[in-house]
Amino acid sequence: MGCGNFFFTLIITFSVALITYNIIISANAPLRQELPGSSSSQGGILLSVDPIIKMPGDRKSALTSKKRMFHTAVTASDSVYNTWQTRVMYYWFKEMKKKGGVGCEMGGFTRILHSGKADKFMDEIPTFVAQPLPAGTDQGYIVLNRPWAFVQWLQQADIKEDYILMSEPDHIIVKPIPNLSRDGLGAAFPFFYIEPKKYESILRKFFPEDKGPITNIDPIGNSPLSLERNLLKRSPPHG
Repeated sequence: MGCGNFFFTLIITFSVALITYNIIISANAPLRQELPGSSSSQGGILLSVDPIIKMPGDRKSALTSKKRMFHTAVTASDSVYNTWQTRVMYYWFKEMKKKGGVGCEMGGFTRILHSGKADKFMDEIPTFVAQPLPAGTDQGYIVLNRPWAFVQWLQQADIKEDYILMSEPDHIIVKPIPNLSRDGLGAAFPFFYIEPKKYESILRKFFPEDKGPITNIDPIGNSPLSLERNLLKRSPPHG
């Protein structure tokens, strides 16, 4: 019994230490306002090259005095756990937006609730209620409600900002976020576990061989992703 308690205490202590370490690192890591892609310096001008869409050689740094506002959108269910996450995220969104001051590019915020009905947090969190997919449509893959909810939001909501940041309830914002997308290029986070090569036979339906090697597909998910609103509207299928 004593050995078990010691092991449990050790695991808890290690987990708390790891979480604390990640928060400290995230809070102190700089958010670079460069163009998406791998960066290089040429004649004192910061350049960036996307592996698929080649950037012009004379492209200057993305730093600019003009504010480019973006709207943060989060898909969520009405579960207790998901709702708690969203409330925490929205709190820190507001705090960091306030901290960013007059130059902050963080615009509005929307919880895209895909339960199909309003809940008691509608007044606390700006919310768009989306309808879930008809029963059986997801074939057991329930997260399909998320992209379907996003399609509804893009089609029906009055979005003021020209850019969208797709986020998730478990993202905690620890500093003001700049708009990292620009000139038709999105900005996203690369995930080591997303490997296009493993699913080449499927991906080639959408990325033919004349586009280049399958590894040209960025290992990113739908979130976090920053993109121009008009480009995002053209991405999903329209029935």
